[in-house]
Amino acid sequence: MNKKNQPDLEKHHVEKLEPLIPKAPYVLRITEWKEYPVPVLVLKERRAYQIENQNPEKEIPLGLIEPRIRRVLVEIGSIYGQPLRRCLPVLWYIVSTVRDEQDIPLEIQRYMNKDGLRMRINLPLDEEAGAKLGLLFRLQVRVRELDRIELIARRISRFSREEAVYWLYRTTTYGSDANRWALSGLRIMLGGQPGDPAVTKMLTSLREN
Repeated sequence: MNKKNQPDLEKHHVEKLEPLIPKAPYVLRITEWKEYPVPVLVLKERRAYQIENQNPEKEIPLGLIEPRIRRVLVEIGSIYGQPLRRCLPVLWYIVSTVRDEQDIPLEIQRYMNKDGLRMRINLPLDEEAGAKLGLLFRLQVRVRELDRIELIARRISRFSREEAVYWLYRTTTYGSDANRWALSGLRIMLGGQPGDPAVTKMLTSLREN
């Protein structure tokens, strides 16, 4: 890592980003997995689960019942290797939009380069960036053509927050079979069919715009 950039990034992460991680709706982890090319980017979503009453035999007046909520990080998807390298400019763009509650940019795109990707850290994401990365990480699985993966990434980056949240919800919460069907349909809708010459044409147009 560049000696000049390392302390600057570490200071920025400790002072600006770490305090936001416990409440961030999504967390992007830069990590390593055994037998996988480094780095691996793993996206996790913070979900709320209601904890069951530990003593159901004890009667509690209805008005006094307050559901106990447990919030946990659930893995949504990951990306590494050639798909990561090909999509890195799009990832840079997506995370560059993340801001804090005072609408101040968090500058998370600073970590989407060689120096940042050598770190092993967690990065807080908002709902829009998290949903977009979640869709990309899930959709690129099983796609061999890098042009199709990049096309999917670039089209997702143009989604509105509402579109990204909706489609991620449809691919994660309807059961394994329905989720699989939704992913299969979205891959074709956003990335075309394998070998389709229109993929290159559309990708070139998006790169230019």
